[in-house]
Amino acid sequence: MAIKRSIKRYIILAVTILLLASAWTGSPSQAAVPKLETIRVALFMHLQLPGKYYTDTTAAATFSSAGGMSIGARQPDGVNHWFKVEGAATVRFAVDSFKVKVFESSTFNSALAVYKRLQALKGSAFLTSLSKNGAIVYQVIEGTYNTEAEATSAQTKWNGDSELSKLAGGFKSVLQGPLYLESGPLTSKAAAIEAASGFGAAGLDAFVAVRRAQNGSASYSVMVGAAVTEAELQIVKAAAAKVSGGGALKEADSGDAYLLVRNDHSISAKAESSVELFMFAGSDTKIAVSPAGTDPIKLTERSNRSYRGLFELSVLNGRMAVINELPFEQYLYSVVGVEMYPSWPEAALKAQAVAARTFALNKGFGFQIAHVVDTTLSQAYYGIGSERPSTIAAVEETAGEVVLYNGKVIEALFSANGGGVTADAKEIWNNSIPYLQAVKSPDASSEAGLHSWYRVVLPSGSIGYIREDLLDETGQTTAAGSRIMQVNTNGTKVRKHPVIQDTIPVIAQADSGTQVVVLEKTVESNSMSWVRGPYTPQEILTAINAKVKTPVSGPIRSLEVSQRGASGRATEILANEQKLVVTYPIDLRAALGVQGSLPSTLFQIEETAKVALLGAGSATRTKPSDTAPVFAISAGGGVAEAANANLFILDGSNHLRAATKEPAFRIIGSGNGHGAGLSQYGALSLAQQGYDYQYILKYYYKDVTIAKE
Repeated sequence: MAIKRSIKRYIILAVTILLLASAWTGSPSQAAVPKLETIRVALFMHLQLPGKYYTDTTAAATFSSAGGMSIGARQPDGVNHWFKVEGAATVRFAVDSFKVKVFESSTFNSALAVYKRLQALKGSAFLTSLSKNGAIVYQVIEGTYNTEAEATSAQTKWNGDSELSKLAGGFKSVLQGPLYLESGPLTSKAAAIEAASGFGAAGLDAFVAVRRAQNGSASYSVMVGAAVTEAELQIVKAAAAKVSGGGALKEADSGDAYLLVRNDHSISAKAESSVELFMFAGSDTKIAVSPAGTDPIKLTERSNRSYRGLFELSVLNGRMAVINELPFEQYLYSVVGVEMYPSWPEAALKAQAVAARTFALNKGFGFQIAHVVDTTLSQAYYGIGSERPSTIAAVEETAGEVVLYNGKVIEALFSANGGGVTADAKEIWNNSIPYLQAVKSPDASSEAGLHSWYRVVLPSGSIGYIREDLLDETGQTTAAGSRIMQVNTNGTKVRKHPVIQDTIPVIAQADSGTQVVVLEKTVESNSMSWVRGPYTPQEILTAINAKVKTPVSGPIRSLEVSQRGASGRATEILANEQKLVVTYPIDLRAALGVQGSLPSTLFQIEETAKVALLGAGSATRTKPSDTAPVFAISAGGGVAEAANANLFILDGSNHLRAATKEPAFRIIGSGNGHGAGLSQYGALSLAQQGYDYQYILKYYYKDVTIAKE
């Protein structure tokens, strides 16, 4: 729902879910307005199926803070702080699970080359070092896999890459697992490092480990092995027994929280520079990373954003979960700053603050181990970098205020732009919600200050858009009365859509002096109005069959909106007269999304090859259903087949239309987002007109009240 993403727009608590939910000091059944003291925001988490979640692609979480950090474990009675990370030092965390040791060498550059190749292959690689066989050895490990089978599959993949095999030389990859032998507690971290070097001298992989001592502080030991099976661990045990003190090693207790320490060179890519990589395991392990001072904590893997509060790391469904826990109202500081421009009027920001607070409270503990996620699956949250004095003021001046319907917190949905009219919930999700009805919305404020673009025909016959300032008037027209304009800049790009999109190839380039015929003038594609296409039948077919429940047989010859909802949004679409079967009408956005989901379902489809022809004797034909060729009579009376890709048709109103010989599809739409509830650009317009935030909220959410705890 983040407007900026549209136009510019897990530590688990050791307590039970029930205890976590006790963060609520009230509930709708006991009081009209609930209150949430702290909120848990899941990062890298997406909804896969109802009630089932998976993490995104990060295998590591890298933290730093100018004021230092405190590292420990989450317990039912709070956080046990083990040790501190001083100053601006960087530390990394990952799950200690099954992985592949792809390479090992005493030559750093060789290991670095293997690491970079794994990165290029999209592997989750780590470049680490340890003392082994009397020298510093560099290891490249890949993955944090939940099972041995998953790691084996990855090993097969890496072994099959010829370039990786060449770089690895004769080294044979090895599976590693989460089984270790462990020493008893040692006197210090330095003693643990020395002991690990002793086992490393015998050719064993040995690591410093950190656990909680009885007094609550850190306790250091040595872990040896990283074995996959018990049988492998017994082999390690036999080898370790030959080392001084090795006979005292016992099988490590993986049920008790620990941190296994590796030296990680992945960030620096330098032999002389490393950070500590802490690897943890266990479904009951919750590692806490808290600020040691007042400075926020930066998370590298989330675009280097800095966050208030603490981080909690745990294992969920076999993957690392990252949770940011912070005071609820402070969370809203950032949400408002992402969802709206901080420079917008106070009334709009306050409306967004109340809507965002209401939305989060309505979701409750909706993500198994968190209240919300940090993406538009909930509402966008980017940490302190999105806070501004205006967004903080909007939250504080509306503190505790929420929107209620019949005494219950509503699902305060919002989207970037309603396209002139917001959506009724039924035409989006097939269910009626009394307070989410279609209302007219003043959304054209998104077009303020934008260029106009001309859709033009080039001398080559190609059709595309050129921005208005790159064209000059000639005062000439075609015989049909269409304007002729002239390009005024060499290398002018003719674009597929009326907006600069570097990810989409240009149609052509035109130099100064090139004359073009104008088909239409339109505002630059924006949150209010937009154009997509034209798309070929194959492009549309591929997009549709990737999303619908019942595939459509191609090629696509016809595509039309067959039903619309209360606001005019598409609720049913026919392709080749076959209904596109999707779960909810809103899914039609993705079903027609050739280069990404369409901005909204408020659109028209232009079938560019659809033409009604009147022939001799008033006979009629309709293309493309009628596949017979089209003939044209030239000015000199000559008759020839219209063989060009484009046909230019002048209708009775002297409107020149660019039709195509073969089917193609343009989609012209309005609005951005699902469209239900508050329109952010509409809120902007209403605020500019002098309406206050309560009026704005009650305008978009019907028959509601605004209450405060």
